[in-house]
Amino acid sequence: MKRIKTKTGASVLAVMLGLSMLSGCGNSEKVSDKKEKTTAEYTTAEGEGFDPTSDRVKDKTKEIQSYINYYYYFDKDAELQEETYFDGVMGGLDDPYSVYYTKEEYQQLMEDDKGKYVGIGATVQKNVDNNEIRIVKPISGSPAEKAGLLPGDRLIKIDDYEVTDDTELEAAVKMIRGEEGKDVVVTVRRDGEKEDIPITITRAVVEYISVSYEMLQGNIGYIQVDQFIENTPDQFIKAVDDLMEQGAVAFVFDLRNNPGGLLNSVVKMIDYLVDDNAMVEGAEAAGDILYTKNKDDKMMDKYTCSDGHSVDLPMAILVNDYSASASEVFTSCMRDYGKAKVVGVTTFGKGIVQTVLPLKDGSAIKITIAKYYTPSMTEIHKIGITPDIEIELPDDLKKMIKIPHKDDTQLQAAVKVLGGQPLTDE
Repeated sequence: MKRIKTKTGASVLAVMLGLSMLSGCGNSEKVSDKKEKTTAEYTTAEGEGFDPTSDRVKDKTKEIQSYINYYYYFDKDAELQEETYFDGVMGGLDDPYSVYYTKEEYQQLMEDDKGKYVGIGATVQKNVDNNEIRIVKPISGSPAEKAGLLPGDRLIKIDDYEVTDDTELEAAVKMIRGEEGKDVVVTVRRDGEKEDIPITITRAVVEYISVSYEMLQGNIGYIQVDQFIENTPDQFIKAVDDLMEQGAVAFVFDLRNNPGGLLNSVVKMIDYLVDDNAMVEGAEAAGDILYTKNKDDKMMDKYTCSDGHSVDLPMAILVNDYSASASEVFTSCMRDYGKAKVVGVTTFGKGIVQTVLPLKDGSAIKITIAKYYTPSMTEIHKIGITPDIEIELPDDLKKMIKIPHKDDTQLQAAVKVLGGQPLTDE
């Protein structure tokens, strides 16, 4: 039976269609391995909130189930009831980033972080304001791109299933995933079109190349990062090195529509660019990249430059309102160190950290554990990053997949701030 999870709370989550939901800006390390106490020692004391072992909760659950057993008209699925019970426990936190994974979902999550999967190949987000699930960006060369899926398309149907505002993002992703070579019909609503558009896409093995790059006019290196997954740092470092060998005199890092990813990956990328001995006003020590603080406002982790490498060229970073989480870590840190100018519009504003905790039966939860702070101790959550140069992108370019483009006002502004000449079609 297909497991459809729904909830009424607003949610903005970044996932790959066919990839996994990454940990936002979560630490991929399993903190359960580092606990000094057992989970039993953290059991809720009586009177301190929700306690699933209390007589009150057990009695009420039995009472509800007895009514279901007596009155419910349709067939019951005991396994589905149990799984959605745990969904409810996590949903009660009223945190769109804290979720429950079945054993199957958790295994897929771990596998997909590697960057190779069966699916259609597109990044999606659920909008926090209206709960719409929209396409952020199809992966270059993916089945989604070849079939004509565009950034900004709103998901309306997946085969015969109608996507509503209550449809959870992971549920939509799971329905789109499937067997290699099999078709899925994704119906989308596109701005400017009068009728919804059904698009038939053949699922395939997609190797996610999260970094693309090229040399712009005037020897300005352009690097686009779609998402921060496990293989992103190696691809990013290769791009930087290759462009420098070609004679790059400056860099533009494009993080527009990048919803985030793994914290460890973005830290490696920053480390490669920033000098270990560089200092930021307000930082605890030289080379600090990021601080995380727990619910008691106590320091949990500190990430610091340590690879002995830096890149000392002028840089600019492109961002928009879909640049979130790990994208904001990269952007804020580079600006704190005076390494880059930020160009575009204010970023999304996700400054919290999640971690994945495996459970005894093979399932898992992903839970928010901390807030993060930039080297200058600046907080970003629900605030975002205001660019140094604020400039909108023309509406007709927001759906374009191929970049760079001469009419890209944000890219042109970034090139200008780096001292380059306006881009042309030549």
